[in-house]
Amino acid sequence: MAEKPKEVKAKKKEKPLSSRYKIEGGKLVRLLPLCERCGPGYFMADHGDRYTCGHCGFTRYKRTEASK
Repeated sequence: MAEKPKEVKAKKKEKPLSSRYKIEGGKLVRLLPLCERCGPGYFMADHGDRYTCGHCGFTRYKRTEASK
């Protein structure tokens, strides 16, 4: 039986750390929340209606006007 050649995975381009912060009044402000389970250093991804941690999979839903 012939073996299939292994597929080479494309490497992901990491976003620069400076894209996760902005400066307001001389202080750094985080643009995304940190993961509650993983702790500092693990930012949560913004998916429109929710935030998700790519490390542990924790999901936090955003509050909407209908759910208040």
